[in-house]
Amino acid sequence: MHLPASYEYPNAPYFAEYLRFDQDENLFEVLKKQSNELINLYDTLAKGKAEYAYEAGKWSLKGLLGHLVDTERIFSYRVLAISRGEKTALPGFDENEYQVASEYETQSVDDILAQYKATREATTLLLHSLSTKQWNQMGQANGKSISARALSWMIAGHEKHHLRIIKERYLA
Repeated sequence: MHLPASYEYPNAPYFAEYLRFDQDENLFEVLKKQSNELINLYDTLAKGKAEYAYEAGKWSLKGLLGHLVDTERIFSYRVLAISRGEKTALPGFDENEYQVASEYETQSVDDILAQYKATREATTLLLHSLSTKQWNQMGQANGKSISARALSWMIAGHEKHHLRIIKERYLA
């Protein structure tokens, strides 16, 4: 699946960062590679490391994993709704409010990782089911006009962003 054209997403730094991929990259290969990397990273954490936060007030590694799960679920729903021609504007979400309400900190990292795996599998199956028309479908999410294709790449871009943060700030 090719990258979205510039008219398929808002002209904002947030989107530009999350959609920074090489033109020849394949979305499905990127998602699979990321998933393997993330699962391996969490499977090999030292005991107790999942509770580590690199700074006071920052999420722990398991909280960050939960954030990835929540965000992918929301972005996938947006892809589904927009690809089906939803006319209602889809709401935004406050990641910090979601994090507080999630109670990921009370769950085991293995349980959160199982949610991640199931979510990624469901996302991949959804994306594989889309037709060209559905990929190109435009809709409104978080007050912005965006395509199902751009949202799909945003899933990969969001995870890419957080994998970098994990490596630089949590595991450095």
